[in-house]
Amino acid sequence: MSLTKLLLIWPGSPVLSILIWIVVMVVLLYLARTPAHKAIHSLARVIHNGFRLMARSVMLAEQKLVQRNKEVLLNAGTESVERLIEREFHRVDAVVKRDLSGYPTLHRALSDHATKIDEDYRESSETPPAPPAWVGAVEAVANLPSQGDGTVATILTEIHKTTVSQYKTAMDEHRKSVAERHNLLKKMMPYWRRMAQTLEQVGKTITGLHERARVIDNRMTEYEEIREQTDKAARMLTASSLTQFFISGFVLCIAIGGAVINFNLIALPMSEMVGGGSYIGGFKTANVAALVIILVEVAMGIYLMESLRITRLFPIIGQMDDKMRTRMIWITFSILSVLACVEAALAFMRDQIAADMQALRQSLAAVEATGIAINSWIPTVGQMVMGFVLPFALTFVAIPLESFIQSSRTVLGVITTAILRWLAFFLRLLGNVSHYCGELLVNIYDLFIFPPLWVENLIRDKKHPTEIIVEEEVS
Repeated sequence: MSLTKLLLIWPGSPVLSILIWIVVMVVLLYLARTPAHKAIHSLARVIHNGFRLMARSVMLAEQKLVQRNKEVLLNAGTESVERLIEREFHRVDAVVKRDLSGYPTLHRALSDHATKIDEDYRESSETPPAPPAWVGAVEAVANLPSQGDGTVATILTEIHKTTVSQYKTAMDEHRKSVAERHNLLKKMMPYWRRMAQTLEQVGKTITGLHERARVIDNRMTEYEEIREQTDKAARMLTASSLTQFFISGFVLCIAIGGAVINFNLIALPMSEMVGGGSYIGGFKTANVAALVIILVEVAMGIYLMESLRITRLFPIIGQMDDKMRTRMIWITFSILSVLACVEAALAFMRDQIAADMQALRQSLAAVEATGIAINSWIPTVGQMVMGFVLPFALTFVAIPLESFIQSSRTVLGVITTAILRWLAFFLRLLGNVSHYCGELLVNIYDLFIFPPLWVENLIRDKKHPTEIIVEEEVS
């Protein structure tokens, strides 16, 4: 007997059998309504609470990451500002040692100049001559009545001549003294100019120190804000890290382009040195050797910058004593020079190999050699210069590399924080969706059993109409 025949309650009418089964199912669902609602609500509550707990955990992780990023950022900012302040103090110290260390000598020179100028000024001061003693006598004689006496006229004439002579003598002496005063004032001019130049130099030094002091004040203000761990300092350092990240990334892209050009410059001649038919894995040995040379150049450049204390990627190098650092500087510079000479020679070989390959192609194609100078010295010299300069240019990759590494920590922290925040949002959204999906399933469940529910509502309305009215009024 098949399953279909077993399910047919009324063998002669399949439709009637289906209706009977529907009625049975509705009755069963109605009887199981309360447990089913509890099960649906429990499932929705479990999913909702699970998502909410996950969202809460993600939010806590995001808060810890934000705090950790802030601590790392403030520590890096503190170190950077301390380095800048230290550099400014070194500059002030250099200015003081260079310009103000000779201040006692300068003060003594200014005092000597001032004393000399004061002496010359006192000597150049004009002393009015004393009035002659015979002026009273002349006035007395001039007041005598002449009464036509020729003797008085003669005396007055002689007095006039004597007065004119004395006037000329006094004027000559006055001009002589004025000339002497002018000569003394003229001698004062070099001392005035020296004093003016000295004071101008001192003024420039003081102005430079004032500017340095203002810069130090600004750095100290920034340093205090960082030490206080303010949000303003954190935002400022974050913006600075983002700027450094993009700038250093752009410079690194330029450096990668230079490394690619350098690789193509020495890859072909390297095949003549290590063999063009050998392979390391799936790569040509010549390409691997050229890449190793470029990486060694970059490593030597990083070690050179570390020895010069320009970068701080390896603190152990910066902590060496000056004698050991000097030795390391010369060693790394010598290795870079040797590698640069090797690349220049490889660039020369590349031009020769290219010329030989061109001649081989022409001979295989049975084409006569053209009049074009393939072995021209201009591209050869250009390739040799590029092969010699590029290793030293790759030395400065250490500077943007350090900035990129330091700023990438902040950038990755910001990106991770944003991802965690969005993940917490989606988890909370899924928790709310699960809660309302449970309500939706309950309503759908009641929709399937609406006939018995309708009957139940009719019976309840007839038994307790007053309670229903009161509930409706309260609601």
